[in-house]
Amino acid sequence: MLFPTRSLAVYLRAFTFCLLITSPLATRAAEKVTDTTIWRDVSEWGVEGQGWLPADLHSRYDRLPAKAEKIVRPPVWSLSRDSAGIAFRFNTDATTIQIRYTVGDKAIALPHMPATGVSGVDLYALDKGTWKWVDVTRPKEPATTYTIAGLDPGKRTYMGYLPLYNSTVKIEIGIPEGTAFEPIAPRTAKPVVFYGTSITHGASASRPGLCHPAILGRRLDRPVINLGFSGNGKMEPEVVALLSEIDAAVYVIDCLPNMTGAEVAERAEPLVRQLRKARPDTPIVLVEDRSFTNSWIFKARRDRHAENRASLIRAFDLLVSSGVKNLHYIEGENLLGDDTEGATDGSHPNDLGFMRQADIFEPVLRKALGQN
Repeated sequence: MLFPTRSLAVYLRAFTFCLLITSPLATRAAEKVTDTTIWRDVSEWGVEGQGWLPADLHSRYDRLPAKAEKIVRPPVWSLSRDSAGIAFRFNTDATTIQIRYTVGDKAIALPHMPATGVSGVDLYALDKGTWKWVDVTRPKEPATTYTIAGLDPGKRTYMGYLPLYNSTVKIEIGIPEGTAFEPIAPRTAKPVVFYGTSITHGASASRPGLCHPAILGRRLDRPVINLGFSGNGKMEPEVVALLSEIDAAVYVIDCLPNMTGAEVAERAEPLVRQLRKARPDTPIVLVEDRSFTNSWIFKARRDRHAENRASLIRAFDLLVSSGVKNLHYIEGENLLGDDTEGATDGSHPNDLGFMRQADIFEPVLRKALGQN
């Protein structure tokens, strides 16, 4: 077929356009044009759950300052890179919220802990004064974009918890263009500081918001700092020196699951005196080791609990008799309940176990905070 010159030019432009809009490059360009999501980097307004300023950190979502790398043992430093207990808050009226983030470790899950807890971001919202769960991301690889759509209309305050057992490299919140978004700066109230083991760290919660420090933070309406170091909560003076730099509302010392009775006898009293020297009036809570949920049938485990607890009680009594004030104590026998159902593997709490633990911690912390 023959075309007039002008008609041929029009036909070629139309044909070229058709090719372009069906090409992968054109598809990506079209998606970019039609995407109206506005992304906000959480680092723009800051997080709670850190005891040091961003300038003091090696990476934005670390739990210990950069100087700690040369102070604490390598395993403690490595575990401090996990973002356990770190949280952020914002207001929005968006009915769709996206969470886009990257974690540092390719191990998204653990044998005894799901990906939602190890590497998930957990979102709550405030409803009539009560924090209620909204959704949690379900990561399958280090880079995740997760969409929460169909939310009821209305402006709300949201709080997100970062992954428990993975580092967070970057995290952004996306909302549709034209919706309201108000970052909420970290609270300036003194935090409750937890120093402990893998249990404090969050194993084996199904979601970051379900480990007991997070539960208690919501119940007490306080910022919390989670300094749990899996397998490495050992009352070490180097770590305690770092703790003492934080102007805490309460210190919770929960290290016995990683220690022997001899270690407790050697370190518990010096730990309290070290903290007292730096923070003369800050309440300190000493916590016994939780009972293994199968210790009823393993004598060696019962013996270990008895030895650890006897050492901690002796240290507590000696400290009180010597005049140390504002010292509190939590027994461990029923921290996970008495029905053997509170743990995933006998040691690490499941969600039920964490709730039970929070129930026992709460009145002691309220007393220490002067809330009752």
